[in-house]
Amino acid sequence: MRKALFPGSFDPFTLGHAAIVEDGLRLFDHIIVGIGVNSEKHGMLSIENRRRLVEDLYAGEPRISVDIYEGLTGEFCRRAGAGFLLRGMRNTVDYEYERNMMLMNQKLFPEITTVLLFTPPQYVAVSSSMIRELVQYGGDLSGLMPHNINIKDYL
Repeated sequence: MRKALFPGSFDPFTLGHAAIVEDGLRLFDHIIVGIGVNSEKHGMLSIENRRRLVEDLYAGEPRISVDIYEGLTGEFCRRAGAGFLLRGMRNTVDYEYERNMMLMNQKLFPEITTVLLFTPPQYVAVSSSMIRELVQYGGDLSGLMPHNINIKDYL
C-alpha cells in the first residue's frame, strides 16, 4: 500500500490544501493529513478543531485519515508507516523551502520520498494566513475554503 503523509498546520484547511489531497489520491492508496503541533504558534483554530474540520470534510472517504503529531515530521511519517511525504507548492518561495526540507529529510529519513505537487493556478494566492485575516475582518471566504465547511463552526 502506498501511504503518504500530508503534513501542515492547516489553520485553517483551504481549497489549496484540498486540491493537493485530491491530486494525491490519484497517486497514493492512503493519505494521512498530519496536523503538526507548534507550541510557539497560537493559531486561530484549536488543534482539535483543525482535526475536526478536516475529518468533517473527508467524512466517508476511507482513504483519508487525520492525525495530530508533535516532533519531527519524518519521525511521525515513519511511525505512521508512510513511505511518502506529500507537499504542495505554490511558487518559487515554496520551492526553495520545500527543496531544503526535502534535502534534510532525505539525510535524516532516507526511506521516505518527498512528492511535491503544484497547487492549481486558481489557488496559488490562497493561504491560511490570508484566510485568518479575512475571518478576523469578516471578509468573504467563498472560493477559498471548501464550500461545505463553515469556519464559524470551528472557531
